[in-house]
Amino acid sequence: MAARLEVKGLSAGYGPTRVLENISFVAEAGARIAVLGRNGVGKTTLFATLAGQTRRYDGTIKLGDADLTHMESSARAWSGLGFVPQSRSIFPSLTVEENLFVGLKGRPRSALQEAYDMFPRLYERRANSGAKLSGGEQQMLSTARTILGKPTVLLLDEPLEGLAPVICEELMAAFSQLASSGEMTILLVEQRIQSALDFAERVIILERGRIVWDGSSEQLAGDRDTVDQLLGVASVPR
Repeated sequence: MAARLEVKGLSAGYGPTRVLENISFVAEAGARIAVLGRNGVGKTTLFATLAGQTRRYDGTIKLGDADLTHMESSARAWSGLGFVPQSRSIFPSLTVEENLFVGLKGRPRSALQEAYDMFPRLYERRANSGAKLSGGEQQMLSTARTILGKPTVLLLDEPLEGLAPVICEELMAAFSQLASSGEMTILLVEQRIQSALDFAERVIILERGRIVWDGSSEQLAGDRDTVDQLLGVASVPR
């Protein structure tokens, strides 16, 4: 089932460079949260830090009853944190099915059907190598592989980047289905503002590595000045 994620006083970066400063928020179990902001404000760094892939200077990270703060990335994944990176990170020389098998974490091979039910395109291409997939299919594969591990908190870093509208619709429908199941708390970084607002109940906006806005999606959609000032777009279409 979905778990609660608590981040308190988190500062992090790469080597001596601090990117995040004093980030604190709570994502209640089952929440749908969009993390928004202009390019370079720290969104990807936040997710990478939660996944244990950056240098943490201060702060704590808790997932349910587990303290992830000092855990390695692999231990965080086993504790229930799923991360689908912007780079997708599939194995290009492995087939679709072999890629999916890596994500099972000891579950029976029959569980692969869950991925195929969610993304029928993957079943049709299950014998193809990852390198032969389109960008959209690679995103589906990366997402499905992570989901097969049954994370209780799922981090999605710009899953729609560079994809055709029809693929974006398929992916967002899958994310909504996952959120509605009650099995995962989902945090989404996305540049397509309307897609993010349609999906999320709550929005966190970052600016220069800090949280500068935190509220409901409905509230943000009705505040064009804030959207323009913090996200750099004139308005959010309704």
